[in-house]
Amino acid sequence: MTGAIRVGVGGWTYEPWRGVFYPEGLPQKRELDYAAGRLTAIEINGTYYGSQKPATFAAWARAVPDGFIFSLKASRYCTNRRVLAEAGESIAKFLSQGITELGDRLGPILWQFMATKQFQPDDFAAFLALLPKEQGGLPLRHVLEVRHESFRDPAFFALARKANAAIVLADSDEVPVIDESTADFSYARLMRAEEQIETGYDAAGLDHWAGRAREMAQRGDAFLFFISGAKVRNPAAAQALIDRVGRP
Repeated sequence: MTGAIRVGVGGWTYEPWRGVFYPEGLPQKRELDYAAGRLTAIEINGTYYGSQKPATFAAWARAVPDGFIFSLKASRYCTNRRVLAEAGESIAKFLSQGITELGDRLGPILWQFMATKQFQPDDFAAFLALLPKEQGGLPLRHVLEVRHESFRDPAFFALARKANAAIVLADSDEVPVIDESTADFSYARLMRAEEQIETGYDAAGLDHWAGRAREMAQRGDAFLFFISGAKVRNPAAAQALIDRVGRP
């Protein structure tokens, strides 16, 4: 069964977007509503740096239309540690902060590891065993963003596949590009937006990722986020890709 393709950016509060993506004079409190009307997903990065209140998640859910999805970047305290097997308490704290208030707007959870973190099979297996399949009755989908070459290992792919955890496909020169399907959904982070290109990526690049998105969707839901690069261009890049792949 073909999955849905959702495309977005990281966050929605970014001053250089005002007057470029957001109309001049748009109140800041309406920025999420505006962005959600033009994108189909947003990756929330604030959850990486600190916890949020249940009421905040509930307000975010109310601000977006049906079918819109938030992915959440997991707390750095879960992943930025020497022994991942000891992350259980931090994982439980992150998952219990009120994310279930997002309801059916809750998408994948992104677990990002430091660029210096190397693959240690036993420790990583122990970490994956700590990730629950549901929280408060809501199913959870987990995404792994690994940024060290040691993860380019069939043993890592096998662990991710066993856990039904997706591995980030990064479009970047800064991190390993791991193009491996390990879950019943896919997740890409596209980091090559260029400021001199109005849509961030040129037409050929957007066409390429539209094709890849359709391929991903053959295996289940596909999530693609324009992250970093020339960040001011990322909303335009996302909208241009949505024009090519359509809305769910």
